Amino acid sequence: MGSVMILSVIGGMGLLLYGMYIMSEALQKIAGHRLRDALGSIAQNRVLSLIMGALITVLFQSSTATTVILVGLVNATIITLKQTLGIILGADIGTAVTAQLIALKVTEIALPVVGFGAIIIFFAKRDKYRRIGQAFLGFGLLFLGLKIMADAMSPLRDSPFFTNLFLHMSDNPLLAIFTAAVFTFLVHSSAATIGIMMVLAMQGMLPLVSAIYLIYGANIGTSFTAVLSSLSSTREAQRVAAAHVIFKVAGVLLFLPFSIPFAKLLASVSSDPGFQVANAHTFFNIAIAVIFLPFTNYFAVFLEKILPAKKGFTGEPIYLDDSLIGTPSIAIGLALKEVIYISDNALNMLKEVKMVLESYSADRAESILKLENRVDQHTLATRYYLTRILRNALSREDFTRCLRLINIVNELEKIGDVIEKDLLYLAESKEINNAKFSEEGKRELELMYNNIYKLANMVNNIIMTNDSRTTYEALCLQEEITDLEFRSRISHIQRLSKGISESENSSAIHLELINAYLRIGQHLFQIIEIANDPEILDTKNMHDFYTGDNIFDAAVPKQVTKQ
Repeated sequence: MGSVMILSVIGGMGLLLYGMYIMSEALQKIAGHRLRDALGSIAQNRVLSLIMGALITVLFQSSTATTVILVGLVNATIITLKQTLGIILGADIGTAVTAQLIALKVTEIALPVVGFGAIIIFFAKRDKYRRIGQAFLGFGLLFLGLKIMADAMSPLRDSPFFTNLFLHMSDNPLLAIFTAAVFTFLVHSSAATIGIMMVLAMQGMLPLVSAIYLIYGANIGTSFTAVLSSLSSTREAQRVAAAHVIFKVAGVLLFLPFSIPFAKLLASVSSDPGFQVANAHTFFNIAIAVIFLPFTNYFAVFLEKILPAKKGFTGEPIYLDDSLIGTPSIAIGLALKEVIYISDNALNMLKEVKMVLESYSADRAESILKLENRVDQHTLATRYYLTRILRNALSREDFTRCLRLINIVNELEKIGDVIEKDLLYLAESKEINNAKFSEEGKRELELMYNNIYKLANMVNNIIMTNDSRTTYEALCLQEEITDLEFRSRISHIQRLSKGISESENSSAIHLELINAYLRIGQHLFQIIEIANDPEILDTKNMHDFYTGDNIFDAAVPKQVTKQ
């Protein structure tokens, strides 16, 4: 009997956690970039942020998932620290909805919901509808797991050992808080912990005061996952995770001295043990939101002081967050920010190299080499990050965005290579050989460079905004550069035929400079095509090749071998 009970509890817990996982995965893919855009647009208003945080957490059934997404959005500078604080407080309220649903005995309809979700998955043809079915399936499995655990633990209500254990927690609040915090951190879900508490309370095994202490711990434990996800992120993202922890700990410290009066208040509101636990969780999080929401601006300043900005370049990716690879639309947004960072560095290299060509300096050349090394490091990390995103089951839109970013980052790396291997080499050769350009040749090279630099700025803007007007201007400029390259070669040959000494002495360097500028222009033109031409990548066939129809594709990386 005991072994059957233990296996049932473990199995129920597994269904609960897996149900939460697949429901969260499906809803994040359904929401996709709309969620990111919505958060970015309403984050200015604290009250709307609170409501949005609650709604998102109701969908994802996890304040941890919401906070991890916020860490990624802040990491990508889509929203700021101040704007996230209201969403975090709302996310904590959203977790209470699951508890209220459990109290309303939604567990009794778990099996029909599982069946409904399964029917949609197996009969729907489009990914969009199958993900809706996956969300229903996850929702049903979540409550089915709770029902299995409730039925398995019902005999324990007559056990003196468990009765004394939970009564003992009323006398040791710190132990209860610590235990619940650790357990919640391990299962990555306060909703799961609260659900188990409610099952125990409805079985008559968990006194209300002990449940309140466990609720405190569950609320603290749910914030630790976001802390771990932010460790390798920007300082701003780390502040978001720290805010979640501090809100929870501060709320517990405020409530702890009043736990017994709080329990009496809850008992007077409802006599049902399940509702008492659900209401305790709900009231606690609403109270925290009401208390802290007016002071979010001051709180942001406090976080900036205790977690000051990092200094110096570490060589690590700035915006990429491994914990969000399972949320492709947001992960691709982070990758885009990293690509923009790479583009900025490539543009700085192009700016610096002009001064080296005009007047060679070993220190300035070394600075360009460091920039090139930075471009290589971030290119490698971004390419690897994007290929890992491709292992998810992606929509065609996200798949196309991913491939485009991979191709853009490859072109940026090639631009860096041209600057390092060709332009710096030519600058050094010019210095060693004391080569001088003719006045006319110098003007032509300067005009060629200025057009290339102008084009690079336009391309940088196109990567960020994909602005159609800038794209048109860049394409026109590319035609001018091609024409200028041809005319520059003819002019140089005419000067050679006239026997101009400067042109003769610098001829090889002059022509190689034109070639290098032209190659940079061609790579820039490739980026414009990749960013704007839907036919540049055969995305339909590639999407069908890389993505399958299995509903568990999001959880299982694909192994693709190309011959």
